[in-house]
Amino acid sequence: MSAITASAVKELRELSGAGMMDAKKALEETNGDIEAAVDLLRAKGLATAAKKSSRTAAEGLVGVAVEGTKGTAIEVNSQTDFVAKNEQFQEFVAAVSQVALNLAANDADAVLAAPYGDGETVQDRLTNNIATIGENQVIRRVKSLSVSNGRVVSYVHNAAAPGMGGIGVLVALESEADAATLDGLGKQLAMHIAAAFPLSLDETGLDAETLERERGIAREKASESGKPADIVEKMVEGAVKKFAKENALLSQPFVMDGKTPIADVVAAAGKEAGKPIVLKDYVRFQLGEGIEKEVSDFAAEVAAAVGG
Repeated sequence: MSAITASAVKELRELSGAGMMDAKKALEETNGDIEAAVDLLRAKGLATAAKKSSRTAAEGLVGVAVEGTKGTAIEVNSQTDFVAKNEQFQEFVAAVSQVALNLAANDADAVLAAPYGDGETVQDRLTNNIATIGENQVIRRVKSLSVSNGRVVSYVHNAAAPGMGGIGVLVALESEADAATLDGLGKQLAMHIAAAFPLSLDETGLDAETLERERGIAREKASESGKPADIVEKMVEGAVKKFAKENALLSQPFVMDGKTPIADVVAAAGKEAGKPIVLKDYVRFQLGEGIEKEVSDFAAEVAAAVGG
């Protein structure tokens, strides 16, 4: 029998949606024949998972899990919002959020390879869920935060169940202030982040490509003014600075009063607590953001069934 290569296992997993060990065993049983291995996996009941793995998954849930000085946000996608209400799916999101927290994970592949329980990996359970629930599901992204002293605070907007919903936010506060103070401040900041959608913690963290795109838009607008070139450039730079200020969290006006910069809100809270507070980082995951939603095979099947 020819040696089973890692690339062959990877290719079979992508074609079938099967777990790594299932794919490896199927290749061993078929002497490395990928097409035969796909058929074997189908015969073993993984055909449903294989068929649905090509469907666009842009619904689902964002899960958050926190434990004192650490926290994790994870997005698990499905094809339709019906699955988000499924108890089996919600149990998976809750469990995988805890797995990711324990790993301090920032990589979806690391979560998929982690133990889930009962001898399964997270990937194994996900594949089983695809087959039993009947829709493709994907762990899209995961991000973890931690502080040496202080709290990581979470907030879920449009919650479907405890710790999961449409928008998940984490706020990392570095401080020796008491937990109640930090939890209260963190919750307010997280609600602001959910509503205001900052693009970075501060202006230096804004993506260069995003700023250049805004610069191009501003230049096109300014050039229509008919003003001299040097004035146009000043207008452009002014517009870019305004964009940066409006989209960096620390310079955004607090949504609760519409005027106080977030940096000043944090500083005032630290002064009141008698201990400095630093807003170290944040995470904001909104379900499906950045995914180009398409009419899925599932939707097409429903439309055909009702004569649409």
